[in-house]
Amino acid sequence: MDTHHWMEQLQLELQDNILPFWLDHTIDAKHGGFIGFIDQQMKTEKQADKGLVLNARILWTFASAYRLFPTAKYLEMAQRACDYLVEHFLDRVYGGLYWMVDYEGRPAQDKKQVYGQAFVIYALAEYYRATSNKEALDLAADIYRLLEKHSYDPVHKGYIEALSRDWKQTGDFSLSNKDLNEKKSMNTHLHVLEAYTNLYRVWKSPELQHSLSELIEVTLDHIIDPHGAHFWLFFDEAWQVKSRHISYGHDIEGSWLLVEAAEVVGDSALLQRVKETAAAMAEAVYNEGVDKDGGIWNEADPSGLTDTNKDWWPQAEAMVGFYNAYQLTGDERYRTASANSWKFIQTYLIDRERGEWFWGVDQGGLPLPGEPKVSPWKCPYHNSRACLEMLERLQR
Repeated sequence: MDTHHWMEQLQLELQDNILPFWLDHTIDAKHGGFIGFIDQQMKTEKQADKGLVLNARILWTFASAYRLFPTAKYLEMAQRACDYLVEHFLDRVYGGLYWMVDYEGRPAQDKKQVYGQAFVIYALAEYYRATSNKEALDLAADIYRLLEKHSYDPVHKGYIEALSRDWKQTGDFSLSNKDLNEKKSMNTHLHVLEAYTNLYRVWKSPELQHSLSELIEVTLDHIIDPHGAHFWLFFDEAWQVKSRHISYGHDIEGSWLLVEAAEVVGDSALLQRVKETAAAMAEAVYNEGVDKDGGIWNEADPSGLTDTNKDWWPQAEAMVGFYNAYQLTGDERYRTASANSWKFIQTYLIDRERGEWFWGVDQGGLPLPGEPKVSPWKCPYHNSRACLEMLERLQR
């Protein structure tokens, strides 16, 4: 695909479809913040709970969009998201942020899910990159310190999944009903890595540099299967593997996020090690996870495919991850795979009638029924980030 044409398509998708959908349909004018749930037919659940991850990802998305395309409405959306986080999600007694608030902004689930805290750090750092808002940076640094104080495991390294509202031990670790209730997960570590990377871009704390470097090493040493170049997904405290499932979307996403993290840290030996691992991970997804239509399947285990649906976010991450592999290796197969991911997205995932993207499609390419347009998990960050990331990479 011609680079200039590809960039035109990506910018059009971002600015004429994804961002307008969130601007036009998700603002909760009555109760503040954003509507927590909209189904595939665009029916709004006005009294749905509001998720921390959704709010933080809206903040990241519009701050990042504003940084590249300084448009007033993007800044207003980012400010709205930041204000709502501080006014309703922030725990003024114990610090950190609630996992869920109700439609009126009162705590609905008050546990401290580390994955959620990480997304707030990620988003606030991006907001600071876009606006130089010092309060946002200070809050991000405060949350970082809370995670290091309460979630960090000084014995085995890494981070415990979740704690109670007052940062005490809890038995309730899992992110969602799809996840194992284990003390450590790939998913949380990947997004702490992403958050610390973005924070270190704007806050060159020696402690944070150490935390980020160690987290990269923990990922290489404990979370990636040295034989299969896939992420393992769940662990006990001492990194005993608790699941043999493979998530192709996380593998390809992690491959580029690890490189980004190592580049930001600036340790050349660590970066070299990461680049070799990232290339191996991309190759494994390329060989095992890509269907003939260019989409990547959701999941597998050692016996073969276990979920042949193609959700929206793995396709977005595949476009970036394969292009990153092309940049690392110069191998044209990966550029083609990235372009094929984009073609798959255009053909099957973009909702030409109602806007935004479908949650996913089945093996026949039909939209999955009953999956939402907006929810605690259906957010604008994977698809908008893929467009923004690709625009920057293609520009280079």
